[in-house]
Amino acid sequence: MDELLSVADLETRFRTPEGEVAAVAGVSFAIDPGESLGVVGESGSGKSQVFLSIMGLLAKNGRCSGQVRFRGEDILGLPAARLNALRGSRMSMIFQDPMTSLNPYLTVSRQLTEVVVEHLGLSRDQARARALEALERVGLPDPAARIDLYPHAFSGGMRQRVMIAMAILCQPELLIADEPTTALDVTIQAQILDLMRVLKRESNTATVIITHDLGVVAGLCDQVMVMYAGRLVETGSVREIFYQPRHPYTRGLLRAMPRLDDIQDGLLDTIPGQPPNLQALPPGCAYQERCPQVYPRCRSERPELRILGPRRGVACHLELGP
Repeated sequence: MDELLSVADLETRFRTPEGEVAAVAGVSFAIDPGESLGVVGESGSGKSQVFLSIMGLLAKNGRCSGQVRFRGEDILGLPAARLNALRGSRMSMIFQDPMTSLNPYLTVSRQLTEVVVEHLGLSRDQARARALEALERVGLPDPAARIDLYPHAFSGGMRQRVMIAMAILCQPELLIADEPTTALDVTIQAQILDLMRVLKRESNTATVIITHDLGVVAGLCDQVMVMYAGRLVETGSVREIFYQPRHPYTRGLLRAMPRLDDIQDGLLDTIPGQPPNLQALPPGCAYQERCPQVYPRCRSERPELRILGPRRGVACHLELGP
């Protein structure tokens, strides 16, 4: 099967008054058509920056290098006009905060129809009909009565549904969802996740779920990337990551996840300490100050991602010995 998206040695750096920050360092992965990839890690691990780099949506002080191929075409550094033709039509992104992603001064109808008119060249009436169909598909209650309202008239869950409808209007081949259930109550979270599961099944759309919630990954994804301090520390299938985690950080994330079948004195395990400062990373492994199994080699030599099998890798000295 031909890869839909292939990323090799992606690096993303930001200029700041205190110096340059490497938010993403040497990340490589691939996604097949119809596949679902979960990207997990703490805040600041570089999860979102990987895909903002791919979509060409970095802040002005950011720059990226490496290779990103979409259907065989290298899209990193494409001219804006060519990149705009891909974004929204063949690649779409659902952003973390729908209230700030939607324009408060434009009706939902205007924002949805502009996407279709721009990318598919439909008339306004055709675009409106397609927008209503998308809103019905994502389960927005009474879309005909709500489509001409402004974003402030929608609840958080409704705004997220509008964002998903906007993302799927042109039936993209790749859908990227950045923390799609953040700030939603658990009932709405479940509805949004069910919706994404249905979209994946019906449209064979490749999906990327960027999240800190391993429960979301377990229910939606085929493959998993675990990131720490801008690097991949472990990759594998959902089953491999959940049942055979190889990196101490992955094991720490799994232990910190609440489980109904393993409650000990009502306390959850935690990962001690804080993520490292990306401007002052220690020599060796970035996880060394928090790792319960650190030994001298970890403090002097940075572990590279070792390939253990198809889509399976780990960046840890632990199994190699001192």
